[in-house]
Amino acid sequence: MANPDAEANARFERLFPLVRDPLVRYLARRAAPDAVEDLFAEVLAVAWRRRADLPVGEELPWLYGTARRVLANHRRAGSRFGRLLERLAFHQRSAGPGPAAGRAAGDLDLDAAMAALSAVDAEVLRLWAWEELAPREIGAVLGISANAASIRLHRAKERLRSRLETERGKTAMVAGHVPGIERKETR
Repeated sequence: MANPDAEANARFERLFPLVRDPLVRYLARRAAPDAVEDLFAEVLAVAWRRRADLPVGEELPWLYGTARRVLANHRRAGSRFGRLLERLAFHQRSAGPGPAAGRAAGDLDLDAAMAALSAVDAEVLRLWAWEELAPREIGAVLGISANAASIRLHRAKERLRSRLETERGKTAMVAGHVPGIERKETR
C-alpha cells in the first residue's frame, strides 16, 4: 500500500511548476511588486500544509482562493500599518518643534496649509511627496485600492492647492498687498 503523504508530496512537487507563473501574475496584479514573492511563498506554505485537501483537477482555482485570502490578510496588515503611520505623523506634528525661525514664507504657507488638511489628506500627500510612493503603493499602505488611492491623492492635492492659495493670500495681506488687487499710487 502506498503512503498517502508521499503521494500528496509528489503531487505537490508536480503541481508547483504548473501554478507558479499564474499565481505570481495573479498576485502581481493585486499587490505591490516587492510583496509578490512573499505572498506567493505564503500561498505555497498554506498549500503545503493542506496538500491533502487540494482538489484533484481544481488545484489552480483552489490556490487562487487561497491567494485571495492571503492578499486580504496582507491588506489588513497594511491598513494597520497605515493607521500606525497616521498616528506617528500626528504625534510628530503635535510634539515636534514649531516652524524654524528664518524659514521662507512659502515654507510657512505650506506648513499652515498642510496643518489645515485632514489627517488622511495630509498622510496621502506625505506618502506621495516625502516617501515618493506611487498611488498603488499608497493604496497598499492605506489598505485601499490603487484607484481609490489615486482619487484620494488627486482630491488631497486639490484641497492643498486651495489651502495654499488661502495661506498665500494671508501672507500677502500681512505684507500690505491683497492678491488680485492692484495698489493705486497716491500722489
